[in-house]
Amino acid sequence: MMARRNQRIYLDFNASTPIAPEVIAAMKGVLEEPYGNPSSDHWAGKPAREAVDKARMQVAGLLGCRHDEIVFTSGGSEANNHALKGVFFTNRSADAHIITTQVEHPAVINPCRFLERLGATVTYLRADGFGRVDPDDVRRALRPSTLLISVMHANNEVGTIQPIEEIAQIAREAGVLLHSDAAQSLGKIAFSVPGLGVDLLSIAGHKLYAPKGVGALYIREGVAIEPLIHGASHESSRRAGTENVLLDVALGAACELAATWRGMDRVRGLRDLFWELLQDKFADRVILNGHPIERLPNTLNVSFVAQVGADILRRLRGVAASTGSACHEGSVELSPVLRAMGVPPEIGMGAIRFSLGRTTTRQELEAVVEEL
Repeated sequence: MMARRNQRIYLDFNASTPIAPEVIAAMKGVLEEPYGNPSSDHWAGKPAREAVDKARMQVAGLLGCRHDEIVFTSGGSEANNHALKGVFFTNRSADAHIITTQVEHPAVINPCRFLERLGATVTYLRADGFGRVDPDDVRRALRPSTLLISVMHANNEVGTIQPIEEIAQIAREAGVLLHSDAAQSLGKIAFSVPGLGVDLLSIAGHKLYAPKGVGALYIREGVAIEPLIHGASHESSRRAGTENVLLDVALGAACELAATWRGMDRVRGLRDLFWELLQDKFADRVILNGHPIERLPNTLNVSFVAQVGADILRRLRGVAASTGSACHEGSVELSPVLRAMGVPPEIGMGAIRFSLGRTTTRQELEAVVEEL
């Protein structure tokens, strides 16, 4: 029997992170006051406006952009929907064309499917065996009617980082807008939106040690897109609805914390150690999914050959991790991401994503390997 029988180990940080203590402290500071409407120009509203403005500056500081290029949203899904639908409805035409990839999050894939029902044509690019998109495929997919390219910065399942800078150059040369879903990469790898060259970028608070239910969309200065939510002139007329001071402040604090946190090299070291321990234990019965180098420093997606990942997770009592495969009445449906990568079913059905975070320890990883 193991000493860790009653121990709970969290290795699902790509799904959601705990709220950082510094973020909780920032939220406590606005729970009672300011309670006025940020749009109200009086003594109760001005402090609320100042709190939201500060949060916007903090988010902009982490992304390296202007504060007025940040639109607060209810999360990454809303930000993605706003980017895709906003560009489509602003530039709608009979032959409107969008380019995306087969390895995107459903928050991009499904809005694209919706826009297809409204007449858009969408090209879903393949990825290679590492989950990486070839920029030349993007170039070849361009049409005179292409409105938008949407390619995620890093994949949520296997962690593969996409060549966004190269794709941005192609988009600029063609005069096409580029959107990137950066929900998984923000706070894990250093970047700025000017450095990436994107026009639109989505982030999600709960991937960044902020609460669920808040995110942001970066809209480059000069880019005008239709609001997703219509109403009053909040967020500079880009997203109607009274600002959520509490959650905006939380996201701002999380971004400020991420800008100063220096522990990702330690996390990368633990991830690599975890992979070495798994290889030592299982040899060729365990296979790495995703790019071996161009990958998020906290993400380890592995396949246990001829096994079912969901079955393994059920037996790993107390261990929180995830698998992209779906089980239906005894059958296993391969993850769409692994399928797009060309991973054979006998390998892909055994996939488990272990994603590490700021609080992960070596002892936890060694205990998981022992349990496996």
